[in-house]
Amino acid sequence: MSIIDKALKENRNYSKKHDKNLAQRPFPKIAVVTCMDPRLSHLSEILGLPQADIDVIRTGGPAVTQDVLGELVVSTKVLGSTEIMLLNHTGCGFTTFTDDELNAKLAAETGDSSPTPMRFFAFKDPEQNTREQINLVRSHPWIAKEIPVRGFVFDMETGLLSEVLPKAQQTAA
Repeated sequence: MSIIDKALKENRNYSKKHDKNLAQRPFPKIAVVTCMDPRLSHLSEILGLPQADIDVIRTGGPAVTQDVLGELVVSTKVLGSTEIMLLNHTGCGFTTFTDDELNAKLAAETGDSSPTPMRFFAFKDPEQNTREQINLVRSHPWIAKEIPVRGFVFDMETGLLSEVLPKAQQTAA
């Protein structure tokens, strides 16, 4: 049985205990942009917040792309999130390659370079990546300046969050 077929079978069991209140419109309190890494799937436990309070936006890296910015606008302007948390982590797979390296590898493996250069949003330093993300979000004209935008790195070994300050605050501190 394939993994997808197993998931479909298990979904039938889940549906018997599904909370029908989840069909109501969500009212999250915080938008969290985090990595697609499955080790971060239990954000509610990591952050100590109810699942219903977290609008989770997952992306590789995690990269703040135009799509992610659009989701943050919807989260804050439509759904009602009042804070934005950017959550990188140690040991991210996106630190193990560069965009150029992966483009070259995939073009060589497949014999097809037509998608290159594809942007994968690889990075080397989670703290620097977080600072860049804060700047991208903070500079968007449709994300209100009153909305706090804070960045963190989750340490996969200790389970602790470390706040990453934007450059301006870092030098002023």
